[in-house]
Amino acid sequence: MALSIFGGRRSNVFDPFSLDVWDPFEGFSTAVANVPSARETSAFANTRIDWKETPEAHIFKADLPGLKKEEVKVEVEDGRVLQISGERSKEQEEKTDKWHRVERSSGKFMRRFRLPDNAKMDQIKANMENGVLTVTVPKEEVKKSEVKAIDISG
Repeated sequence: MALSIFGGRRSNVFDPFSLDVWDPFEGFSTAVANVPSARETSAFANTRIDWKETPEAHIFKADLPGLKKEEVKVEVEDGRVLQISGERSKEQEEKTDKWHRVERSSGKFMRRFRLPDNAKMDQIKANMENGVLTVTVPKEEVKKSEVKAIDISG
């Protein structure tokens, strides 16, 4: 194996796409049962979610390819914290299979967002279509303060 300038190792010197990132803790067993592996942590951290605000709502979009809506949870906790979580299962391995590369992440993921005060918490809706989760959080209308003219006597 040749060492790369990016800190990883190449499994094949002649293949520019064979850069493997070395994980010094891979295979390291620990007494703590709930510590995620580096690959699971990567899946956890790499769940990409966009949050945009329109005049009517806050809209969250998450790319979750290959997941069914039953494998994803959308929850509100502590009053104003939107939590999106789920789990992507590993593919079943057969003893006769020979893997050349494993790049798709598997494991649990979770993202949390503190919602602003103008969010209508009781009207949140979620939709999953073509591997994209869309969560819509409607906003309360901003009440414009009324200006009342006061007559000046005298």
